Amino acid sequence: MITLLKKETVQELVNFKAQPCLSLYMPTHKSHPDNLKDIIHFKNLNKQLEDTLLKQYSKSETEKFVQPFHELGMNDEFWNHTTIGLAVFSAKGIFRTIGLQAPVDELVVVADSFHTKPLRRYLQSTDRYQVLSLTLDSFQLFEGNRFSLEEIGLPEDMPRTLKEVLGKDLTEKHLTVASYGGVGLGSGDMHHGHGGKKDEIDDDIEKFFRFVAKEITENYSKPSGLPLILAALKEHQSLFHRVSKNPYLLPNGITKNPESLSQDEMRELAWEAMEPVYLQKLKTASDDYKQAKANNKGTDDLSEAAEALATGRVGTLLIEAKRIIAGRFVNAETGSIENGNLENPETDDLLDDIAALAENKGAEVIIMPGKSMPTETGLAAIYRY
Repeated sequence: MITLLKKETVQELVNFKAQPCLSLYMPTHKSHPDNLKDIIHFKNLNKQLEDTLLKQYSKSETEKFVQPFHELGMNDEFWNHTTIGLAVFSAKGIFRTIGLQAPVDELVVVADSFHTKPLRRYLQSTDRYQVLSLTLDSFQLFEGNRFSLEEIGLPEDMPRTLKEVLGKDLTEKHLTVASYGGVGLGSGDMHHGHGGKKDEIDDDIEKFFRFVAKEITENYSKPSGLPLILAALKEHQSLFHRVSKNPYLLPNGITKNPESLSQDEMRELAWEAMEPVYLQKLKTASDDYKQAKANNKGTDDLSEAAEALATGRVGTLLIEAKRIIAGRFVNAETGSIENGNLENPETDDLLDDIAALAENKGAEVIIMPGKSMPTETGLAAIYRY
């Protein structure tokens, strides 16, 4: 099960200031023997960190900076439990390893701040979604994108079955429970009514669905803002949609028994439901910028966008996902920027710094694939006024 990457994690890294800040990204593998290659790639990236550091620091200082990376490279337990992407951050007083559910390009950055754009890309990418796997007896929650799907660990004290939710109010004496061997994502019990108690049984199911709908809406959908895809039998879809008040619940879900699906089959079906929503979001963002630009309420110029961000004028900022422009803020309060060289430890990705400023100013940041960007500069800003 994954621990969700949260905005608070990114904000902690953005706010951390030290010199040098070391950031490392690399794709990883979840299974043997492919994950054996990951350690080799990690050590090669460590060498890149060392080479960059040695341009400004002594050999002894460099060895001290990269020591946490060497120790991680020798931790076999860590490398046996990787996801499909890895981010590592290190500076004096901090060392963070973050497993990502999307592939990332190999990248090392030595600067006076952490390079967090790939993390924001994941958090703000428009292809993320959550899946609610629901039967008459139990539920599970997953988070995924086009590449992967992982179960979200629910709190231990959260009821997860119909019996746990209803407790003594369950019309248990009128139910016969037939348990079937679990295949795929979960296990659940089939309940059959007897003695003319169908209404009571239907009432139990509705109460259970209402509980699930409320818990997922308040604790997961609203905080994440992610689309929710319901995986349940067709006859259960209508009842859940009727009792749910979740604004993020997609009208089209997975209408197969989730217990019969493997995790990879679930991901494929989820992406079928999610892809039209994803493509529409990209088109809407691009169209909004083009309209704003035509009305002199938008810009693709980095200097203009940075200055407008500093005064809080930007409402939405589109950033090209894999584009890196070396540079830094000369003065973040005025939005003054300058180009630079990534080999300089004081220089980071300018787009990364601009996106961080946008978040701090309350602008919506959308990380977009290059082919969907409406500009050629790596950036598109839509003004509030």
